[in-house]
Amino acid sequence: MDWRGPTYRTVDGERIDGAWCHVWWRNHHDDQYFLDDLVVFADGLISGRERTDLAGLKGLLASGRLSPTDPGMPDPPPPPSKWRSRSGGPLTPEGFLLDVADKVAELGGRPTAAQRCWEAIRCFQQDPSAAHRALLRRAYVAIPPHQRIYVLGDMDLQDRPLRILVTDVGDAVDGDGPVVTEQMHREALEYFDRTDAAVACEAEHRAVHHADDPTEPVPATAFTSYETVYPKGWPDTLGPYVLRNAYPAPVVFGGRTYPSVLHAYWALSAADPADHDRIRDAEEGRAAQELGGRVARRADWHRMRVAVMGALLEAKFTQHPELAEVLLATGDSVIGYTGFTDSPFWRDVPDQRGRNWMGRLLELTRAKLVAGPLLPD
Repeated sequence: MDWRGPTYRTVDGERIDGAWCHVWWRNHHDDQYFLDDLVVFADGLISGRERTDLAGLKGLLASGRLSPTDPGMPDPPPPPSKWRSRSGGPLTPEGFLLDVADKVAELGGRPTAAQRCWEAIRCFQQDPSAAHRALLRRAYVAIPPHQRIYVLGDMDLQDRPLRILVTDVGDAVDGDGPVVTEQMHREALEYFDRTDAAVACEAEHRAVHHADDPTEPVPATAFTSYETVYPKGWPDTLGPYVLRNAYPAPVVFGGRTYPSVLHAYWALSAADPADHDRIRDAEEGRAAQELGGRVARRADWHRMRVAVMGALLEAKFTQHPELAEVLLATGDSVIGYTGFTDSPFWRDVPDQRGRNWMGRLLELTRAKLVAGPLLPD
């Protein structure tokens, strides 16, 4: 099964994060099962055909009203050997209930069963006593059976070193695996020591290679540039709308003056010099775009358009310091450039078409304004 998200609901103005998965519900009328979504939230609410909680979900699973797998499909055959198997256990109603409880914990920022198991591993490394082995065994068994395969994140050995550790000396691992010896316990502990050393080494390398990262997390705030129509003309006072390409801020570029970035962009895209001049002389930015979209463009325009737009933005904000102040006022915010007349290539569109190149180029221009003295002329 796969969890999908994000989703959320709002309660008293507070966002409650959630996730969903597919389950099979039994129809009251004919006892036939149909596929539907089950949504779980960080506060423990579970929503589907019925609203419930973990205790209610346990009852739905026990009654057969809900099933995590297709009841019409036969059960998969058991593996010849549990020890040699390359997959976890089957998805059972009991395991599904544990999985849902885990997802609720994860959404709420609390430790999952796998994370608690790692805590037990650390305790056992520090003191490999019988008591800590029992604690580790309980922590591993608390993980949903279908997930007891890659808890260690090891694609080759999978969880075998951990399964050896939780098995007492003289017992067979998984019931059909090798009989555990003291030497196997030592080798399993050495496995975790080597893994810790490798992780620490990688963390050290990353700290060096990423030394230019901010020491504190950058606030995940966002600034959105909206496309707005002003029938009576642009406002006299400066505001966020000056970030729009259609804003009438003359730009000197390549020895020529253009009434706005939009004029310059579409004029420079034209293959015919006569079309270039007609677009440049358009009454306003959207008229320039309308003309530019109807003429033949340079054959190589698609390969240079991002660089040209970046250069035009730099020219606009360096030639108009008062507009640069508006851009700088966005701070470290992620800039989303929305609208309805520009291509999704340039806009922040809520699907896979949106590339938000304008937002990204505005952020780059903002960084160049800040770094001004360091950059060569």
